[in-house]
Amino acid sequence: MYDNICKFLAENYSSDFARWVFGEPKGLTTLSPTELFVEPIRADALILLQSSEVVLHLEFQTQPDEAIPFRMADYRLRVHRRYPNKDMRQLVIYLKSTGSELVRQNTFNISGMRHEFEVIRLWEQPTADLLQFPGLLPLAILGRTDDRTQTLREIGSLIDNINDKREQSNIVAATSLLAGLVLKKDVISAVLREEIMQDSVIYQDIKAQGVLEGVREGKQLGKADLVLRLLKRRIGEVEANDETRINILSEEQLEALGEALLDFSSYDELSSWLADN
Repeated sequence: MYDNICKFLAENYSSDFARWVFGEPKGLTTLSPTELFVEPIRADALILLQSSEVVLHLEFQTQPDEAIPFRMADYRLRVHRRYPNKDMRQLVIYLKSTGSELVRQNTFNISGMRHEFEVIRLWEQPTADLLQFPGLLPLAILGRTDDRTQTLREIGSLIDNINDKREQSNIVAATSLLAGLVLKKDVISAVLREEIMQDSVIYQDIKAQGVLEGVREGKQLGKADLVLRLLKRRIGEVEANDETRINILSEEQLEALGEALLDFSSYDELSSWLADN
């Protein structure tokens, strides 16, 4: 779920990511994994943006993954095969704080080969840096701060100043979803206006870009509706921000939630499940 949100942000606010990563404006366009000739390892999470002189590769991770170093080396070689004269910047962006040493790995080493890439642990990044760009506002809640609730209020104020209503609704929805990694739902609902999130088209945009891999048209939506109906019978009404999260779960995640909800006896159990998935 969180991969989908981050991919949406990176592809729709590429200029904001360029200024954050490169420190200067760069015109970036989406590079399709199919242009690398070989079937991608994880097309759902792969984000490739390119300008005339550089390719920006972003990988967003919620949990540590020991396969990351190999994946970064593999994609570096694939991009070099396709664009031998372009530089490449590769960043693994970890969303959720963890003590695992895996989130500090930035090299791939085998006999005769060493590849380096960059790692960003969002919880170590100054929140002020992320608040500078509209497309990064949803990530700011995961940055370094002594008071996440106050940070969410700051983000909410900045969102209120966005004039474009469609952009505003998308940023609200993305912020609400990512905030679920670090804040309780009642805190999020008290700060962010749910009526704006309910009007968000972020789910439709994500679906249109094909990031919900393997979902046939209508099938995933039908499963989401069924799961929501079962949840409402089991624990009562589902809040708008949680309903949005459920609507963008993958088919596999929906099946897992459908099994898990049979054991739910309170709303907190749903919140806990969503935070872990």
